[in-house]
Amino acid sequence: MQRTSCLRIGWMGVSTALHFLVDGLCVCCLYLMSPWLDASWLFTIFLTYNVLAFMTQPLTGACADRALRPHQLLTGAVCLLALAALGVFSFSLAEDFRGPVGCMIVALLLGMGNSLFHVWGGKQTVMLMGNDMRALGCFVSSGALGLAVGFVFSSWWLLAVLLSAMTFLAGVSVRLSGDVLPNGPSHETITRACPPDGAERHPGPVVVWTAVILVAAFVMFRSYIGEVFSSSATKTQTLVLLMGLVSMAGKMAGGWIAFRFGAARSMAVMLLGFVGCFLFRQTHAVVLLSGLFLVNCTMPVTLYWANGLLKGREGLAFGILAAVLVPGYLLAVFG
Repeated sequence: MQRTSCLRIGWMGVSTALHFLVDGLCVCCLYLMSPWLDASWLFTIFLTYNVLAFMTQPLTGACADRALRPHQLLTGAVCLLALAALGVFSFSLAEDFRGPVGCMIVALLLGMGNSLFHVWGGKQTVMLMGNDMRALGCFVSSGALGLAVGFVFSSWWLLAVLLSAMTFLAGVSVRLSGDVLPNGPSHETITRACPPDGAERHPGPVVVWTAVILVAAFVMFRSYIGEVFSSSATKTQTLVLLMGLVSMAGKMAGGWIAFRFGAARSMAVMLLGFVGCFLFRQTHAVVLLSGLFLVNCTMPVTLYWANGLLKGREGLAFGILAAVLVPGYLLAVFG
């Protein structure tokens, strides 16, 4: 039992590091290609990537729920992302391929690989760790820092490091998950409520999907608020990194807070807190960062609720909540 617990913690650390590497690699590739494109094509490439990376996750999540060998999803994701990174390296050496077509192919590969990776990670976290908000918060946390690092430090050497580390840790993750899963939670217990206020319920499908829609609507609202917070200040490199760290800390802390004090009670306090920060976000950078922290604290709670509602379909649950991030982001940018 002690060995199994250590293996689970090890797998959790590796998967969290992988999330950092994957998001950092995607952003690094996109920004390295940006000098090769004019403004309109650059917008198209970024939009294509985001639509594929996030809005396809309900479909890839449904596939993940049916997959008998989840490690194949990770293998597929790493292969697609590695092809994209190698494509960017190749295009840097061959000017003829630096046009919109080549960059669009890279964006397609990045988007599909990112979609596969995220639903694999969300599903496997529940399979190996249970529907534990602390584990969910841990897995989703590092992506924000990866985005910030990929944006600020985008360079060829960084891309090489991210690609090498991602490939290596993917192999480690497959090995660890194979060691842990035989002794991991059973299918009946992987979505058992972990915090003190959890309770086993069996509502009908109408109630379930109504609740899923409400949770998804809140996540879209959170995406809108988060983007408003992010765009409320002039983005220096230091601030971008600080925002990434604060977002990461919020997601990780949110799981522990909700586990300790209960999901509903913690969500109510977080909601009041970030609405207050939103109203006074122009007053001081500390208020803005505090609001960003509280917004991200809610992420593991919404994942926990969605997993509890869609038991046995955790990949789909993760995918739905990821897909609704895009409308919230677009509403904040163009609204």
